[in-house]
Amino acid sequence: MKTTILWFLTIFCLTACNPNNEQANTKPTATPPASTSGAPATTPPATEPQANTAPDANCLLRLGFEAWEPYQFMGLDNKASGLDVELMQAVAHEMNCQLEMKQGTWVDLMTQLKSGDVDLLLGASVTPAREEFAYFSKPYRKEQFVMFVRSAASASLPQTTLDEFLAAGKKVGIVSEYYYGAEFATLLSDEKFKAQFVEASLSELNVARLLDEEIDGMIEDSFVARSMLRRKGLEQQIGRHSIELSSGDVFVMFSKKSVTSQQVGAFNDALTAIAKNGKYQEILDKYQQ
Repeated sequence: MKTTILWFLTIFCLTACNPNNEQANTKPTATPPASTSGAPATTPPATEPQANTAPDANCLLRLGFEAWEPYQFMGLDNKASGLDVELMQAVAHEMNCQLEMKQGTWVDLMTQLKSGDVDLLLGASVTPAREEFAYFSKPYRKEQFVMFVRSAASASLPQTTLDEFLAAGKKVGIVSEYYYGAEFATLLSDEKFKAQFVEASLSELNVARLLDEEIDGMIEDSFVARSMLRRKGLEQQIGRHSIELSSGDVFVMFSKKSVTSQQVGAFNDALTAIAKNGKYQEILDKYQQ
């Protein structure tokens, strides 16, 4: 009898100490070990929401940006920066998405958005023409376009509205494909004024034309113009005129070719979240100093 018991205990111990049996009878942990490829060997139980700590490789948004300081520009570290860019980075982090930056002119980026080669553009206004190929986020800031002229000529430009400026025979520099509001759109469509609007692909070209007296004024966002003139050391040569265009909301524009309405909804939710947690105001304050 004792022999039988000793034999049974010996077999039990050998079985319990077998590594293969130990692995087979052990429950998986909540965070499984990584496989040799770097991915989790198994999917963890969905008991709690996972922390939003790393971008989802499946969520990639290609963001088109142009040289439009202080909203969008290439920094000294050769990385995209600016108020708009930082806001989008905060939203993307909230969405658990990666951003891929693509720099270009507004005209080129609009073409890429229409074809789906770019997913979103910043600082956009809603127009019926754009709604044919783009979705729009909820507004994320406001803008104010104003007239800038040569400082030496400002005394001879007493006009107080854009239509008065044009009626006096003055030429105005604008950027192609920009939307400056309803008041501007009405004047642009007026045949008697159409030839007085001089288009450029970049705001910098309008500055050069203004200095060369090819145009009498240029319309630009007030923050952008001040930043550009300060950077170029032209604050004494070019100044702000009293003419202002009505301010309006600014939106993010999404390509209907590459982005779904559900993704736009997720973007809006993330934008609301960074407004509530204070990140939005933190970024805004940084650029208003």
